[in-house]
Amino acid sequence: MAKKQKKNSGGTPATVALTAAGTPFTLHAYEHDPASPSYGEEAAEALGVSPDRVFKTLVADVDGELTVAVVPVAGQLDLKALASAVGGKRAAMADPAAAERTTGYVRGGISPLGQRKRLRTVLDASASEHATVCVSAGRRGLEVELSPADLAALTSAVLAPIGRA
Repeated sequence: MAKKQKKNSGGTPATVALTAAGTPFTLHAYEHDPASPSYGEEAAEALGVSPDRVFKTLVADVDGELTVAVVPVAGQLDLKALASAVGGKRAAMADPAAAERTTGYVRGGISPLGQRKRLRTVLDASASEHATVCVSAGRRGLEVELSPADLAALTSAVLAPIGRA
């Protein structure tokens, strides 16, 4: 057991999950600015990647059940579309403390991968337009780049048009 912990030291639950699954990924670190108004747009700019390829992980409450929405940082989450994608009636953004407690990550660093409690996940359909996308690797200033198909498979995500410009 101690050997396994040593091997994974320095990794986040997201990178540990990717490594354990044998999924190819690229890790991108950048200096996070606490004054930045948008974590996702900061990541896109720091990495020199189009904001259409950098996805933010949001946690919403759909009919009383926490649900993960992964949408491009260039746009916003359509809560009505999210509810519809999972067969729900009403969606609202989750309480930030509940999102952090349930996922095991801090706001601005919530990853759709390696969450403490696996939540149902919806990935915006626009992800499939790209060979790779970037999502949080589990802390501010750290992104992971992987194929949308791998992201969907690892999170058991439903693909649906849940983002809007």
